Amino acid sequence: MSHFTELVDLASERVGGVALAANDEFFAPKENLLKPSMPVFLEDKYTDRGKWVDGWETRRRREPGHDWCLIRLGVPGVIRGVVVDTTHFKGNYPAQCSLEACVAQKGAGAEELLSAATPWAEVLLPSDLQGDTENLFSVESPYRFTHIRFNIFPDGGVARLRIFGEPIPNWKQLISASGEIDLAAVENGGLVVAASDMFFGSRHNMIMPGRAKKMSDGWETRRRRGPGYDWAVIRLGTCGSVERIVVDTSHFKGNYPESCSVEGRLAPDASLDTLLSASDLWQELLPRTKLAADTEHSFQKEIKSVGPVTHIRLNIFPDGGVNRLRIFGRVSSDGRQRAGLQWLNTLLGREAEAALLACCGSTAWAGRMAQRRSFRSLVELLQASDEICRALERQDWLEAFRAHPRIGEKRADQEPSAAGTGWSEQEQAGTRTATGDTLAALREANRLYEARFGHIFIVCATGKTAEETLALLRQRLQNDPETEVRIAAEEQRRIAQLRLEKLLQL
Repeated sequence: MSHFTELVDLASERVGGVALAANDEFFAPKENLLKPSMPVFLEDKYTDRGKWVDGWETRRRREPGHDWCLIRLGVPGVIRGVVVDTTHFKGNYPAQCSLEACVAQKGAGAEELLSAATPWAEVLLPSDLQGDTENLFSVESPYRFTHIRFNIFPDGGVARLRIFGEPIPNWKQLISASGEIDLAAVENGGLVVAASDMFFGSRHNMIMPGRAKKMSDGWETRRRRGPGYDWAVIRLGTCGSVERIVVDTSHFKGNYPESCSVEGRLAPDASLDTLLSASDLWQELLPRTKLAADTEHSFQKEIKSVGPVTHIRLNIFPDGGVNRLRIFGRVSSDGRQRAGLQWLNTLLGREAEAALLACCGSTAWAGRMAQRRSFRSLVELLQASDEICRALERQDWLEAFRAHPRIGEKRADQEPSAAGTGWSEQEQAGTRTATGDTLAALREANRLYEARFGHIFIVCATGKTAEETLALLRQRLQNDPETEVRIAAEEQRRIAQLRLEKLLQL
């Protein structure tokens, strides 16, 4: 991506962004900040409080402090850049601004967000502003956020606030929901990465929520005077199989495309240059099909089965406008894993450590794993785990052991996470059908083991019967303490590997 402004405005009211609260909005309301339209100036328009302005403007501050506005992003995501637009604000713009971000529930109100219980991360340090201009600031943060706090110093007016970034949905919620999902929708992580032309309308309009309200709410190219056709490439939110396609030409009457076709491609790690240059690798999903004016076209029987894809190319012949493109389908197994990696990579540090502790109870291991992000594949994730395991000390392993329940029991000495508890129950499934005598023997062997070694018996119990586990326990009772802790550590390493795979299966 050449510039962050080519990404999606995560805060725009078009995608559901809401200005929740502001400490002051005396001259103009906070809601204006998130309007998708360009700010306007009406020279002779006044209100009973002063000059009417198309933006958010606070009164002149006469005491220490600064003004702020809380905003819920319409689409949670990773912030890549900010545009603070002070257009038409010349003698009344703020001297500086800053931006903080947090992760909170969608329904969180101002009281909760402003409480000490909500940690805020500073993503843009106090930065100088210029009046009557678009002030652009790059943001370097790898984390997914849901809310922002926009601070202005000390007071003044801002016309628009654009928070550009990469949408990251709640994949666990999406995938658990039954039925198809729109893999291309901006709220589901879709992004139009390139288009041949967008003279009259932005390419991103096609994947916005809801039906288009007017012609300008879509993607429209200029009139083509030479050979060829126009196209747009969409990166799906994650890998999936396409089952239904909707091409909506609503409001386009004398300027809709004569026909269209749709192609798909499985290229999860391909660069934009590769996607645009290797045209022979695209597979036909929808053959060239005639379109009608001002119509929502739905295609299902016409779609060819090509398996999972990560990218879509919409071709329109020869030119024209499309208001919405919907790519309905189901997330593939690889798509689930990639969504899981994206989720893990973009968690805040403390959240990532908490999630990883369910895989291995060593805080040293979890902390180092969180620091090693981001991971590009499951293989890379597992390799990192093995490297960190090899560097752990004895006390780290003992800490990890305490997060497991004893074989045949359900609760650990060290309170585990809900995920860890569930995985322990799955791993010890072989003990559910054990006889009373076997369970009694396990309890006695556990007691002897802990008395000898000072920690609980650790074994990768997946697929083992209670009798097999009991035999291993009795066998390992013969080891010396140094040998046994090494064996237990290796079993813990194997458990961590299996649980990391489960962690990514949202």
